[in-house]
Amino acid sequence: MHGYPEGLNPEDLKFQRLYGPWTVSTPADARRLMDGYDGDWWINGGWAIEAFTGVRREHEDVDVSLWRRDIEKLRLHLKDRYDLWSNAGGRLQPLTDERPEQPEDAPQIWLRRHALASWEFDLQPNPDRDGRWIFRRDPTLDFALEDITWVADGIRYLNPEFALAYKARQTRPKDERDLAAALPLLTPDRRTWLADMIEHLHPNHAWTERVRNLS
Repeated sequence: MHGYPEGLNPEDLKFQRLYGPWTVSTPADARRLMDGYDGDWWINGGWAIEAFTGVRREHEDVDVSLWRRDIEKLRLHLKDRYDLWSNAGGRLQPLTDERPEQPEDAPQIWLRRHALASWEFDLQPNPDRDGRWIFRRDPTLDFALEDITWVADGIRYLNPEFALAYKARQTRPKDERDLAAALPLLTPDRRTWLADMIEHLHPNHAWTERVRNLS
């Protein structure tokens, strides 16, 4: 048990015993990580919801996105500070000078300082279509990045309705809490978009009527 935080639930302990410990990072940590990086990046997931609502909750990590086409640019930005590991369903592979390419089936990159250090960041490279953000839940859809993100304290976040549309697939307890916190704060247009998107992605989803009832 040496090296693992106390109080881990069984699922987290199983994960950390297999892959190693994980340090919880914050958006402020991500801003320091990306300081000087010459490219777009933004934060998804629960931290994007918290930034919008101001409602605090616990987080396992901070989900940082960048363009998939810029992975090598990021690797060079972090070189000698962090090692980048592509993650394809738990199959980890380091991105190195000799093999810098992210495998096509790897949707994540994990960062740590060295092999004996904790993982610190979960990066989610996003594909683009002619510079437009591709919605991975439905890759036929794309949007201008400035239309689906907003900025607070120098950090760009994914809009809450898009973050919730991603969360609808799993609806874990934390996702339910995020919906409850964000839904009353969404404008009618954003609630309508969210309800329509959930219905499109997940017909008969329990969230659809819940979102529409506030529209």
